[in-house]
Amino acid sequence: MWKLLHLNQPFHPTSTSATNPLAVAVTAASFAILLLTLSVLSVLLYCLRRRKTFSTDPTADLFHCDDAAACRKARDTMDLPELQPLLAGKATMAAVDDEEQQLCSPRGKITESKLVCEPEESNCEDDDDDAGVSDNEAETDILLHFLISLREEKKKQAAKLEEMLNFLNEDIKEVERSYSLGTDSVFPLPPMKNPEVRGKDAHSQDSSNSDISRMIRRSFVDEERLMSNINELESSYFAARSQVLPKEASSVSSNVMESEWRHVENVDKEPRRIQSSVACLESFCEGLCKFAGYSKFEECGRLGNSSGKIMCGLSFDRDEDYIAAGGISRKIKIFELSSAISSDSDDIQYPVVEMSNESKISSVCWNTCIQNHLASADYDGEIKMWDAGTGQLLSKYIEHEERAWSVHMSLSDPKMFASGSDDCSVKVWNINEKNSVETISMDAKICCVQFSPPSTNLLFFGSSDHKVYGYDLRHTRIPWCSLAGHRKSVSYVKFIDAGAVVTASTDNSLKLWDLKKASSSALSSDACVLTFKGHRNKKNFVGLSVSGGYIACGSESNEVYCYHKSLQVPIATHEFEPIDPISGDPDNRQFVSSVCWGKKSNMLAAANSVGIIKLLQMV
Repeated sequence: MWKLLHLNQPFHPTSTSATNPLAVAVTAASFAILLLTLSVLSVLLYCLRRRKTFSTDPTADLFHCDDAAACRKARDTMDLPELQPLLAGKATMAAVDDEEQQLCSPRGKITESKLVCEPEESNCEDDDDDAGVSDNEAETDILLHFLISLREEKKKQAAKLEEMLNFLNEDIKEVERSYSLGTDSVFPLPPMKNPEVRGKDAHSQDSSNSDISRMIRRSFVDEERLMSNINELESSYFAARSQVLPKEASSVSSNVMESEWRHVENVDKEPRRIQSSVACLESFCEGLCKFAGYSKFEECGRLGNSSGKIMCGLSFDRDEDYIAAGGISRKIKIFELSSAISSDSDDIQYPVVEMSNESKISSVCWNTCIQNHLASADYDGEIKMWDAGTGQLLSKYIEHEERAWSVHMSLSDPKMFASGSDDCSVKVWNINEKNSVETISMDAKICCVQFSPPSTNLLFFGSSDHKVYGYDLRHTRIPWCSLAGHRKSVSYVKFIDAGAVVTASTDNSLKLWDLKKASSSALSSDACVLTFKGHRNKKNFVGLSVSGGYIACGSESNEVYCYHKSLQVPIATHEFEPIDPISGDPDNRQFVSSVCWGKKSNMLAAANSVGIIKLLQMV
């Protein structure tokens, strides 16, 4: 109300307005229009409020007929002309009073306007306001939860990054110390020419570190190749570095030892810890040097094979003078290596011995002790022993009921060999006995078998249930260990040394397993220490062979891949020409089907799905 009274006070124009009668008139008219508008709004709001009160009054329906008649009489009386001026004045005063009352109320009269909210929906408006507040609170809670979760995750990442930096700093110091001082070290790096320049002051130390870094970078001829594989090399490094903790946790719990390892401040314990970390990096350093030194295979020979069919198995003889090859053509061919290597690559090398079989050959394995003894497995499930020198069949072993995928001769007992079949059984044989000496029955098809090199009693095999099993042949009631980690059938298993095996699967991966972490009581998924990826293998048997830390396999991209046991990234590759040997037309469906390392010559034999056999060496 005070605003209205203020507006009714005399207007005092400025000096500019005083000299402009038109401006004064316009201003006065504007105020008059404003006052008139406020008056009209006041009347309308008063009427709406009175209407609302009447429509919501529960006593409105309780009037009796007499009361209604009295009301009609009063209304007629109010219609008399003599009373109209008086009633108009009172109505105006009442409207002004009601407006003042509404302006002083918490919500104000404007909120009751029909333009904002219908009278019947006032309660709904309150509910909507409450719902809006609740929705805002829920959205705020979601945002707060996200921010807190993100902060915690970043804290974990920061802690892990700090741990990684500590690893790197410790290893850099140790390698630089051995490098600059010329001390005996597991790292095959040449010493600096002037080791006495190291360490007199911070400047000379930084200069020495810079020189070392430049010298080390020169070892990588292909810097672009190094950087393109830096993520895989990083993963391999930290996988090797993380093995420090389990080695030091032999006498106490791993959690306690990990805490001590991270936070130890005793200077006397530091050399022992550094020595342990350096020891665990020996294999990684070896693999890194191989990666820096090799990048591809060089073809040094090719063996003639006009069959145009898949070669399923390759095997070197004991002295690596010959190589046996068998496949879908139902023939086993023996090639002489010396003539293949010394001759021109364009010359066709024919086999010196050829043996025919009734069924397709799936696997061949040469006896490493008895010269000329060669074992084979075929699609009929038959295991045969051949004299590779004469091509004569020596003996036949028939017990498998379905296709036999794999045969392997024991390295420690030349009379023992094993086979695996689609009939879900593994059989152990003696060349002097007609029947098997041991049978292990499983619930899944057997894809591969492998004896442990130093032991006659330890036999491993892979199966179609995605697992690898190890059995002690003296106690075959339960497996010695079970390795789980592959997502598809395990097609190959090879011992890389006495304590580790490498497996291949049609899930596009190879896996390295530490047998010291394996357990007979449960599936040992934690025993996998490294996974190798890069080749392509989703459907076919592509071969697997190991030698001196090298791991070779084929690929469905018609390439040969070579890994080192300490690196996830391949160190060398070789691509076969995608040409059909019979028609001469391009054929992109080819794949490498078999590989085999020569232990003495460090040569790799590789065959593909159209029967081409190459002899390769890394360069």
